Amino acid sequence: MPSLQKTRAPQDRPQGPPAVIPTHRDEVAAAGSELIGGPFGRRARTGGGQFTPVRVIALVAIGMFALGMVQKLPCYNWAWFRGTTSQYTHACYSDIPHLFSGRGFADGLVPYFDRLSGDIPFLEYPVLTGLFMEVAAWMTPGGGDMNHREQTYWMVNAGLLMVCAAVLAVCVTRTHRRRPWDGLLVALAPSVALTATINWDILAVALTSAAILMWSRGRPLGFGILLGLATASKFYPILLLLPLLLLCWRAGKWREYGTAVLGAAGAWLAVNLPVMLLAPEGWKQFYLFSRDRNVDFGSVWLLVSQRTGTSIPPEKANLYALMLMVAAVVALGFLAFNAPRRPRFVQLAFLVVAAFVLTNKVYSPQYVLWLVPLAALARPRWRDFLIWQACEVMYFLGVWMYLAFTTSGNKQGLPVDGYQFAIVLHLLGTLYLCAVVVRDILMPEKDPVRQDGSDDPSGGVLDGAEDVFVTGRAAHPARHAASAVEGPRVEWGTSGGSDSSRDTPGAKDSSWGTVEEKGSSRDTPGEQGPRG
Repeated sequence: MPSLQKTRAPQDRPQGPPAVIPTHRDEVAAAGSELIGGPFGRRARTGGGQFTPVRVIALVAIGMFALGMVQKLPCYNWAWFRGTTSQYTHACYSDIPHLFSGRGFADGLVPYFDRLSGDIPFLEYPVLTGLFMEVAAWMTPGGGDMNHREQTYWMVNAGLLMVCAAVLAVCVTRTHRRRPWDGLLVALAPSVALTATINWDILAVALTSAAILMWSRGRPLGFGILLGLATASKFYPILLLLPLLLLCWRAGKWREYGTAVLGAAGAWLAVNLPVMLLAPEGWKQFYLFSRDRNVDFGSVWLLVSQRTGTSIPPEKANLYALMLMVAAVVALGFLAFNAPRRPRFVQLAFLVVAAFVLTNKVYSPQYVLWLVPLAALARPRWRDFLIWQACEVMYFLGVWMYLAFTTSGNKQGLPVDGYQFAIVLHLLGTLYLCAVVVRDILMPEKDPVRQDGSDDPSGGVLDGAEDVFVTGRAAHPARHAASAVEGPRVEWGTSGGSDSSRDTPGAKDSSWGTVEEKGSSRDTPGEQGPRG
């Protein structure tokens, strides 16, 4: 099937314009910049010096992470060790100190090999996360009071996880070359500061973000290896291969996709195979625990169960979640092949992970970390990002107040109806962000990343590639369908290589993309693709 656009390969494109300044394009960013002297001005230095975007954002991420550690101080000082209710009323709970003794690290037990004495016979975490936990235990001094050792173990983990947070922010900053300041969305995200030290999820999130950076640089093998390591830390990163399959199918990039899959499989096996062969029972515990886990906090299934008064067994919840996830993937495929312009990789990646979050039978507070970097890259608009973050912060507070209500004898905290409202806020906030991303896919002129004529800065080999398989509306785009839309018009290039458009005022290079104001007359013969 003929392609919609024939654009030059990324290496053949002319040098693009300078980096995008958020305070020039984002009203919320411009208003927020008043705290630090106002929007970026014409006398500001745009390059050089020590305070590059990467360094600034890394420092901001470390600072926000440190504030999150301060927020845990009431628990660090006493609440972790004085019953359960206090750590909930102060919203400072963390799995880390409790699992130090609860999973045998304090006793020197080897994860996956040594059996535990509690209800769970082996460590219920993926292998690379288990290794991370074990390394932190090696760095924790032995002897002394158990409370002090648990404090030290949490502090050691917090130091290691802070490195992961910095890596995460830097990778997001560097993924879109012309939009480095979008990394501030991640660095300043309140949900990251609040949840980064609850569990070890940020390890997988940092590896996933590094994998996306590798893909954006046209390195499918590096992407695959890092994605395989991320999947060895948490299950969700493997989902990114689904949208990548759809996009490589549309662009005909089968070799690169195969390289990525082989790299992911090889890295995952390199981590898992030794434990799989030497301690098969311990290795299976993560998968058995995930399968048999009951409907838990934050999920839509818990909401349904509480509202109807009917318990949903784990096997039924698994089936329902799988059916909804399959439906979501089918819808994603329809979107990928029918969109007027091939969706950006991070847009579909965000949607597939969000679908998994929305349909899963449990939503622990730290799961928001999975979506933060993808949301920052898929929809880099402060208003939408902050709306979603506000919903997630309300859920973060709601789940702890609900646990305080259920564990305290005097019923202090958030009752069931209030907690259900917090769940609904979380669901609606995530659905809202999904809706604006889908709109950007269907109307590329609304996409903040594409409004300057860019194609897919995170797409690597997909960036500027020709389409070889499309269906429906994408196969027969309306030539002037978007001519009446207000705002800038996005040109995507030419299929005939005409140079006549280069003399048009405001045009840069018709094969790379331009932004023109509505009303300009530029109908170059052979141009195809959506216009805004």
